Amino acid sequence: MLSILGRPTQGFCDRIPRRGFLRIGALGMGATTLSLADVLRAQSQSSSSNSHKSVINIFLAGGPPHQDMWEVKSDAPVEIRGEFTPINTKVPGIQICEVFPRIAKIMDRCAVIRSVVGSAGGHDAWQCMCGWPKRELQFLGGRPSIGAVAVKVQGPVDPSVPAFVGLADKTQHAPWSDPGSPGFLGPAFGCFKPDGLGLANMELNGITLDRLDDRQSLLAGLDRMRRDVDTSGLMDGVDVFTQQAFNVLTSSKLLTALDLSKEDPRVRERYGDGKPYKYQYDGAPTVNEQLLLARRLVEAGVRCVTLSYGRWDSHGQNFDLVRDHGSKLDQCFSALIEDLDVRGMLDDVTVIAWGEFGRTPLVNKNAGRDHWPKVSCAIMAGGGMKTGQAIGATNSTGEFAEHRPVHFQEIVATLYHNLGIDPKSKPVADQAGRPQRLVQKNVIGELV
Repeated sequence: MLSILGRPTQGFCDRIPRRGFLRIGALGMGATTLSLADVLRAQSQSSSSNSHKSVINIFLAGGPPHQDMWEVKSDAPVEIRGEFTPINTKVPGIQICEVFPRIAKIMDRCAVIRSVVGSAGGHDAWQCMCGWPKRELQFLGGRPSIGAVAVKVQGPVDPSVPAFVGLADKTQHAPWSDPGSPGFLGPAFGCFKPDGLGLANMELNGITLDRLDDRQSLLAGLDRMRRDVDTSGLMDGVDVFTQQAFNVLTSSKLLTALDLSKEDPRVRERYGDGKPYKYQYDGAPTVNEQLLLARRLVEAGVRCVTLSYGRWDSHGQNFDLVRDHGSKLDQCFSALIEDLDVRGMLDDVTVIAWGEFGRTPLVNKNAGRDHWPKVSCAIMAGGGMKTGQAIGATNSTGEFAEHRPVHFQEIVATLYHNLGIDPKSKPVADQAGRPQRLVQKNVIGELV
C-alpha cells in the first residue's frame, strides 16, 4: 500500500487534521504488496492500443447440464432425456431448451457450441479463464488468464479505467469465484475487483469506496480532494505512475460505470435482478445486474470483464435448478446482447457463457446429473463473429461429441482473436524470459 503525505496544512474541508493524506491501495489486484502505482508501472511496459475490443466472460460455475441447455435430447430414453422439450429459435433448424425463449428470439446473434471437449475435470473457473488445465506451469504461477494477457499485451484503453475487471462475488467454494489469474505474468497484471480489498484498501479524504450507496457524497468528496491536491502541490515531484494511480482513484469515469443508479430504470428492468437467489449453496448468486454492470464497464474502456453466475452443480433437483437459473440467465443474457446491439457495441464485444464441464447423461436417483468432463457446451455472441449457428453435436444420449468437437483452447483462441490478439503468433514471456504461446489450438473457423 502506498501512502502519500503532503506538507502540513490546517486540513482539507473534510476536516482531516494536520496533513493532506492520500492512501492508494492494491485495488484488489490479488497481492497486497503491490500498490496501484506499481501495477501501472508494470503495465506501462505493455503496448497500449487505441482499439477497444472487449470480452465478457460469464462463468456458469459448477458445470451446467449440456443436454438441458442447447441440445435437448428429446428422443433419448426417459432416464436420460429429462423433463424439458426443445423450442424453435429465430434460426431455422436450431432448437434450444424451453427455458430460454428470449435467447431463442435472438439466436441469429448467437452461436451455440454443443460439443466442447478438453475439460481437465477441475471443479473451478481456471480452464474457462485461460484454456489450460490448472496444473500447467504451476511452478511459475500457472498460465495467465485472458484478461491478464490483455493487460500485458494491449494495456489500458483509458488510464483511469482498469483494463481487466473481475465481478465474481466471493463464494464458499472459492474456485468458483476465481476471476482469472495473472499466472506467470505476476500480480501486476491481475484484475481489479470493485469490492472487498478493491474498495476497502482505497481511502480518499476519509471517504471509502464501500460507501458507494452514497454516490453524491462520494463524488463530491473526490472533486474536493482533487481541487485541494492541485492547489497544495501535493503531487509535485511524484512520478507519472503515482499520478496515474491518483487519476484512477479520483476519476469519475470508473465510479460512474460502477454506479447502476445512473442507468435508465427501463434498462435495469429488462435485465432483471435475478432474485430470489435459489440453489446458491456454496456458489454464486444469480445477479442479473452484473451483466448490466459488465456492459457499463466495457463501455467505459474495460477490455475484459469476468463474472460467476449461479451455481449449476446439480447433483440433485437438476430440472428445478435449470428452470430457475436458466430462466434468469435467459433474461439477462438476451438483454445484454440486445443492449450491446442497440448501442452499436456488439461487433466489438464478445460475450460467452460456459462452465467447467457438462453433466451425466443418466439422471440419478435424486433427479440430478453428476459431473461429466467428456463434453460440455457454450453460448457465444457478438465480437463480429458469424453467428446464427449451432456448432457440433453429441451422440443420441449426450455422452460424447459425435460431430465437430470444439476444444476449450479453440474457444479461448477465438476470444483472443476477437480482442485483436493473435493467439498463435503472440507469445508472452514467463518469469524466466522464455516465450510461452497463449494457446496450442486454432480459432474456431466456423465463427471467424
